[in-house]
Amino acid sequence: MTGRRFVLALDQGTTGSRAMVVDPEGAVRGSGYLQLPQHFPRPGWVEHDAEEIWDTTVGAIRRALAAARITAAEIAAIGITNQRETAMLWERASGRPVHRAIVWQCRRTAPLCERLKEEGTELIFRGKTGLVLDPYFSGTKIRWLLDEVPGARSRAARGELAFGTVDSWLLWKFTGGRLHVTDVSNASRTLLYDVRSGRWDGELLGIFGVPESMLPEIRSSSEVYGEVMLGLWSRRTVEPVASAPGGPLSSASMVSEAASSSCGPALAGPRASLRSPPASSCHSAIRLSFPSARAGPRLGRLGRARGDHW
Repeated sequence: MTGRRFVLALDQGTTGSRAMVVDPEGAVRGSGYLQLPQHFPRPGWVEHDAEEIWDTTVGAIRRALAAARITAAEIAAIGITNQRETAMLWERASGRPVHRAIVWQCRRTAPLCERLKEEGTELIFRGKTGLVLDPYFSGTKIRWLLDEVPGARSRAARGELAFGTVDSWLLWKFTGGRLHVTDVSNASRTLLYDVRSGRWDGELLGIFGVPESMLPEIRSSSEVYGEVMLGLWSRRTVEPVASAPGGPLSSASMVSEAASSSCGPALAGPRASLRSPPASSCHSAIRLSFPSARAGPRLGRLGRARGDHW
């Protein structure tokens, strides 16, 4: 161990998962990348396997740590940038996905969008979400999953299923199912979030037939989120580390792609500030505090850690 702390920046995208180890000066010390398979069951349909999203993320982390020649114990924060709108459902009890994730590119719900427009609902969506009715966004994908996956609607009504975009899925996995959350910038891309009230909207949920109980808790982009485990160690506090671009360092940040800032400079000190990168990216920055090793493991293993390595 070097005695220094680093940021682990994760970019989970449509075609692959990338991890980079960034030092306190903002230099990249190591990186890893794994391609993410895409599945095309029909023309115009695009899917991802949620477990492959997780596995490629963990694999990229292992490669990045190896390239940087550090252990996971030297990571002070994790920043997550993710593809937006991609929708998935999983079982709360087991964490198993009930269907492949429907990718933002998928056009399978175009007929549903046209029916809703004919019914005159588009103005409702525009007024509350600022979005147009389009298969691009998550809401119609959730409706499709509830309608087409056998038993999904009744299971969702009983509270057995959870919905999430990629940010929610990764946070669920990082915390062993203890966190089911999203932030406002990801929620705003679902067609279910009222941008004025800052809440899931009952009228919009009713149009799609989506139980609110299956949705993640919406949190701000700057707060303490919870706890994660890296390897077999004691618990770590999850608190994102960066505020809005150009602002002072705060305790937390989580924003969706195209509404983002890099969390790398956050380790520079309490006066560090951030600049938005030109490319669309987002960071859910997760700060990890490290109790004494003598405390021993208190939570379940995170991901597929082995010893003190991913």
